[in-house]
Amino acid sequence: MGLRAKHKADRTERIIHAAAQMFRTLGFDAVRMEAIAALAGVSAGTVYNYFPTKGDLLVAIVSREVEEVLAAGEATVTDPPPDVVGALSQLVHGYYDHSLHYLSKDMWRTAMAMTIQSPEKPSSRNYVALDGRLQGQVVALIAALQARGHIRAALDPIAVGAMLFHNLDALFRMFVTTDQTLEALRAEVDRHHRAMAALMAV
Repeated sequence: MGLRAKHKADRTERIIHAAAQMFRTLGFDAVRMEAIAALAGVSAGTVYNYFPTKGDLLVAIVSREVEEVLAAGEATVTDPPPDVVGALSQLVHGYYDHSLHYLSKDMWRTAMAMTIQSPEKPSSRNYVALDGRLQGQVVALIAALQARGHIRAALDPIAVGAMLFHNLDALFRMFVTTDQTLEALRAEVDRHHRAMAALMAV
């Protein structure tokens, strides 16, 4: 990486870190881009150049979150536990356990609402694309379990993976819109996984 690219990466990191800190502390709506710039030690113009809107910045934080859980999830996909429930829970717990590392529940709600209210915006399309990548990893896990003979061969891994992802996503939306604890969320998704495994497992 050249010096210019290093400087850009450093500025981007500082901006994202400052935005995440301020969004969590003050709330998304209360934070101004100029304040993020000041905390990051860059000019407001630099922030707007990298992230034209606060929505773009919020999705950049979501993207950081998703990239990290996808990277961690690859180990489960590559070498899944033979127990279907154990494999699903290992992957999904990784998603859930990391979900509040960068974002608060309020930030998740804002990002979700943004994609519904303004689906045509680039930041909203980027958010939907991130969901697609997570769904793809769930599908990959189902295919891996099927290839090892742990799931019935007749099942369509793409359809099954999509159903499992939409279920875990719905449970996560309930989590961020209520006072449900992370432990309760994990227990609920495990209950669903046990029911699905009973239908899928060989």
